[in-house]
Amino acid sequence: MTDRFKNLIDGKQVDAVGSGVFHDINPANRTELIGAFPRSDYRDVDRSVEVARAAQLVWRDVPSSERASLLLRAADLLRTRQEAFVDLIVRETGKVQVEARAEVRDALEAVADYAGEGMRPDPGGPPRDARERLAFGMRVPVGVVAVIASWCHPLGGVVHQVLPALAAGCPVVLKPAEDSPLVATRLADLVLEAGIPSAVLGVVHGTGEEAGAPLVRHPDVALVSFSGSSAVGREVAIACAAEHKPVRLDLGGRSATIVLDDADMDLALEGAVSGGMATSGQRRAPATRILVHQKIVLEFTERIAARVQSLQIGDGRSPGVDLGPLINDGRLKGTHAFTRLALKEGAKLLCGGEVLREGEYRKGFFYAPTVLAEGSATMRAAREPACGPTLVLLTMRGMEEGLEIAERIRIGVSLAVYTQRLDRACRAIDRAAVRAVTVNAPIGTGGFGPAVPWYREGESGGAGLGAYAEWRSVSLRPGRGWRRIPSPSAGGASTELPVGSAPGGQERPRS
Repeated sequence: MTDRFKNLIDGKQVDAVGSGVFHDINPANRTELIGAFPRSDYRDVDRSVEVARAAQLVWRDVPSSERASLLLRAADLLRTRQEAFVDLIVRETGKVQVEARAEVRDALEAVADYAGEGMRPDPGGPPRDARERLAFGMRVPVGVVAVIASWCHPLGGVVHQVLPALAAGCPVVLKPAEDSPLVATRLADLVLEAGIPSAVLGVVHGTGEEAGAPLVRHPDVALVSFSGSSAVGREVAIACAAEHKPVRLDLGGRSATIVLDDADMDLALEGAVSGGMATSGQRRAPATRILVHQKIVLEFTERIAARVQSLQIGDGRSPGVDLGPLINDGRLKGTHAFTRLALKEGAKLLCGGEVLREGEYRKGFFYAPTVLAEGSATMRAAREPACGPTLVLLTMRGMEEGLEIAERIRIGVSLAVYTQRLDRACRAIDRAAVRAVTVNAPIGTGGFGPAVPWYREGESGGAGLGAYAEWRSVSLRPGRGWRRIPSPSAGGASTELPVGSAPGGQERPRS
């Protein structure tokens, strides 16, 4: 019998007002039902936001050190349950185990980071202005935060959205992704078990139209944190702008790999496959575009096709598997449509390019890892998301042309550059119009070897916490009840004290 889950409101398991449900399935085996979750609507959203709003003043007044202690306790609980989360991530998303473990490690580090950031005092001191007033800024929680999560990083992504909000003193209403609701549910249970007040974190399941949209538009939600597709993110931003509501968007984007003629070929091959194929090409910003110097393009093309064909495809829980399934049938169809588009535009298919339907593959959403050669910057297939395990190779004459092509096809998130010349590496770092550059290392965390840490868009340290707080300007001028008394240590300068106070805590007589 399929497990039936409920919403989490005020620490209690609560049925949705309506009776509809959606099913969470294993993308590697669509016959395996992980659970049934409620299709909530605006009425369930109203209940959860009402509870969070009532908890707002209480939670913000909890000392930051106490909030941090609770988050660290949650990290301890997560550490003891790592393998359970790894298994659940693999079952819900189809990731391979090494990727799931990397996500759990990132989540553990992030919880500690946000706990420490929450205890950090506001920067700067309170200077006295020219009119003998104190003028300074103080960080205050924004209020109730609505978090709409993506399936792609069901643990790490939710941690980066929810935990800094809690550390900043904001109550949270979380709507998990429909494709990975159970990981987020288990994380919320763990956070409440750590001692976070039950009213401070609520979970409302449902679709974007029925639960997500009402949550975004709710008048008592002070800030929306959305992670997902650019198309839906645009709608969220428009809705928030209409109500002058701040919004924090993590929409992914495009990344690429540049392989120069002096690159270590073996290193570049592994990095290109890791950066573009990990999570079956469905990560936040996979490097599915590979720009290769014309002097080595023939050798690189032959070798990367052979490397991709050697990848083991299957259920991420099986040993030796390199590549899991796509998340759902819609993504599977979109990936195949992308291949057909590229071929129509003149790309050359080197390998893959088909839905896998034989044997065990027929139970899941599997697509053969694909390499397309002879791409150009004018192709839609070079500019649009690949949606799956698909690499598109483009030829360049050198570094400058490669950087120009990257800009033309709107590579804006990350760029990996493979070269053994320091001057070329420095040029790429200085010139690339992206938010992250790696040199001789793959983008993100993948399942094909060593990788640099998962790049966080404004999520690490103070930037992540600051997104859920706002700065309040304060100008404090002494009132009539304040008097001046001589300060011997200041050579006769005066110090202001309230009426009735004296140094050392003694009561000073009133005149």
